[in-house]
Amino acid sequence: MLFKKRAVALMGWLMLCSSALQAQDQKMVLSVEKIMRDPKWIGTSPSNVFWSEDGKKIYFNWNQDGNRSDSLYSVSAGGKNIQKVSALERRNLPSPYGRYNKKETQKVYEKNGDIFLLDIKSGRTQQITNTVERESSPSFSFDEQEVVFLKDNNMFAWSVSNGQTTQLTDFRKGKKSAEGDTKSLQKKWLEEQQLALLEIVRERETEEKAQKKQQKAGAPARPKEIYTGDKSVSNVVLSPDERFVTYYLVERPKSAKIAVVPEFVTASGYTEDIDTRTKVGDEQASYEFFVYDTKHDTTYAVSMKDVEGIYDQPAYLQETKAETSTANGTTSKAAKKTARATTIFGPYWSDNGKSAVVVARSADNKDRWIMRLEPATGKLTVLDRQHDDAWINGPGIAYGAGSVGWMPDNEHVWFQSEESGYSHLYAVNINSGKKKALTSGKFEVSDVRMSDDKKNWYFTANKVHPGEQHFYRMPLQGGEMVQLTSMTGAHEVQLSPDEKKLAIRYSYSNKPWELFVMDNKRDAKPVQVTHSLTEEFKSYDWRDPEVISFNAKDGQEVYARLYRPENAQANGPAVIFVHGAGYLQNAHKWWSSYFREYMFHNFLVDNGYTVLDVDYRGSAGYGRDVRTGIYRFMGGKDLSDQVDGARLLVDKYQVDPKRIGIYGGSYGGFITLMAMFTEPDIFAAGAALRSVTDWAHYNHGYTSNILNTPQTDSLAYAKSSPIYYADGLKGALLMCHGMVDTNVHFQDIVRLSQRLIELGKDNWELAVYPVENHGFEQPSSWTDEYKRIFKLFEENLKE
Repeated sequence: MLFKKRAVALMGWLMLCSSALQAQDQKMVLSVEKIMRDPKWIGTSPSNVFWSEDGKKIYFNWNQDGNRSDSLYSVSAGGKNIQKVSALERRNLPSPYGRYNKKETQKVYEKNGDIFLLDIKSGRTQQITNTVERESSPSFSFDEQEVVFLKDNNMFAWSVSNGQTTQLTDFRKGKKSAEGDTKSLQKKWLEEQQLALLEIVRERETEEKAQKKQQKAGAPARPKEIYTGDKSVSNVVLSPDERFVTYYLVERPKSAKIAVVPEFVTASGYTEDIDTRTKVGDEQASYEFFVYDTKHDTTYAVSMKDVEGIYDQPAYLQETKAETSTANGTTSKAAKKTARATTIFGPYWSDNGKSAVVVARSADNKDRWIMRLEPATGKLTVLDRQHDDAWINGPGIAYGAGSVGWMPDNEHVWFQSEESGYSHLYAVNINSGKKKALTSGKFEVSDVRMSDDKKNWYFTANKVHPGEQHFYRMPLQGGEMVQLTSMTGAHEVQLSPDEKKLAIRYSYSNKPWELFVMDNKRDAKPVQVTHSLTEEFKSYDWRDPEVISFNAKDGQEVYARLYRPENAQANGPAVIFVHGAGYLQNAHKWWSSYFREYMFHNFLVDNGYTVLDVDYRGSAGYGRDVRTGIYRFMGGKDLSDQVDGARLLVDKYQVDPKRIGIYGGSYGGFITLMAMFTEPDIFAAGAALRSVTDWAHYNHGYTSNILNTPQTDSLAYAKSSPIYYADGLKGALLMCHGMVDTNVHFQDIVRLSQRLIELGKDNWELAVYPVENHGFEQPSSWTDEYKRIFKLFEENLKE
């Protein structure tokens, strides 16, 4: 009996061991094929999070069942009872965007091209328009008796009391022709002869004029006809007292040539052309800001000619002219002053409707002005000027007007500026011009909003660490920044309508985004709502890369992600990854948008590689000096940061200096080319994906900020473009490019390939992807590309 019991126990133990071994065997082994599958194998993170208007539910896209067209879910404000939203509820949901009345009891919004009015307490929705044309940009009039909206770039007002719609502006293309101007001299002579000879003709003419006068007297009031010629109207805004209508006219260049991208794999069987964009330095659209004074029935343009700095010549042009004059031994005469082209955004009216400010940006993006506008005269008074010899950018500043608004006293305007070297929150008095910094320090502030009671600010900041993003509350006049979130990583926060709850999309370095709910209090505990990851994804022990920093050769602190094998061998191989976009952050502590690359780096480490992912000069998250470190020389400090990273790998992590590879896409592909061409003794192999090879062929908006234009700063383009350095290639180079790339055109890599052929280089190859745009979509393309990258490194970095 004892023997039987021992035998049974032994069999049980063996079965447990067998189960444990099977579980161990089931742990996923990474391969390129597995990593590059459709991302749904990972699980679908929640996205597009918004609150219901009554604050009882949180809505979000989740797609747990793989149905991309039906993926809206809801959960209670407490984070319980997740449900898929029915088709009927989804159709009846108001848009999460729109404008509220002052008491926030009503909301107007656009949905499917029509305008709706929502009563928040009852949930009743009233459809204001129902047309085949699109109506947009709804808002309440100052007295809240009307809903104002745009249709065909004209402004209309819908009466809340009687439902009648009135047209407020009448913008028309073309030019108004005076009566009779189009008639020939011969026709005019005949008409005058008839009137002189025949009494009946004179009588009829007199009667017709009397009828027209009577009809005009009895006709309803119509807005003034404003003819815009060949220009288009944009940004139409009505003043609170409804006296002024501001707008700008946009003139599109007629001579600029649009680059064409051919698409070879089509349903028709024919090659089809895709119109894309102009190239940097081509003529750009121009903008004029106008005021229509309905009281005096006049229209005039607002001029920037008296604004401080409008005639300032960019520093790089002064340097270029000085260098040219010195080289020629001549002294150049002072150039005639010409006002720089600008775009004016706004106006932004105070809550009491008495004051307005506008934001202007120079076309060269080296100046931004915040100015008070007197619409009756068009007078502009500068409240703040931010100038940068490089270019204006940064959180809350990047596009258009940036973040700007009014304080509750109607005397101060708040905005963001990089004046201190980091994007911070400021307020300026519109009467005295006195300015105050509300936040300060070596960190960046973003996503600023004022609380509903107008007593506090809410914003996101990376104060704890450049690689962490937390949500803060701060008194309106500045003071203690109360950190509301606490988990290490990044937090994207949506406040509930009553501002008592936070809906948070949170992630960590090795944990994709999930939805959490917590009270709007310091030290409140977040409650996880979603659990999105698949069992297969969780079966692998994804690494938590170490976020390190090192000093570049010029002393700048550079941050990076480091991936290391557990038992790294001395003199092993390493790969440096270069993120794309230029102005982007990737050496952080949250789930990367480069999630495929993150998984590939885990795979590389499994195969004995050390991986370094550098936030080089030009990256986001580190303030103005890092952001502009690439001005007039891309492939300068941004590349030397990679070289310094390679030296760090050798000196600190015992990597073999002869076995370092580099790869990246888009901007990362550009840096890879510059590395392989100009630092051939540092990098033994490189994979350049969808790379810019010549910046003179890229777009205007991005490139002109950094390198100015080819015709004014040709040296910057020559220094920054890999095609000029191709003769320096020594190591093994792989280039991959989508043939339907509408961002970095396939032409870019074709021109470089021809250059390499002419130089007699034979240590490179080009892989093309016939159906792919800039961002690949097909798993087969991703798989093919990264198998080639891995093969490149295995053949050139392994002994």
